[in-house]
Amino acid sequence: MALNVSLVSADAEVWTGDATLVVAKTVEGEIGIMSGHEPILAILAEGQVRITRADGSKVLANAQDGFLSMEGSQLTIVAGNAALIA
Repeated sequence: MALNVSLVSADAEVWTGDATLVVAKTVEGEIGIMSGHEPILAILAEGQVRITRADGSKVLANAQDGFLSMEGSQLTIVAGNAALIA
């Protein structure tokens, strides 16, 4: 089962799609999230969000000032500032 990921900034949707793994930096350290992860709410730290798509390709984004929320198979990352870098 794929992980449905939405990465949004304060003023725009940055990336949305299916993924097998998302790694993000939180104030407590890096966290890796896959489909089936327990529900979680975490505060983002400034850093990269690394997304591995279902086809194996990678998406990299910078994000800061926000949070991530996992519920079911939906991961939502809301950042004050976010932009794709690859």
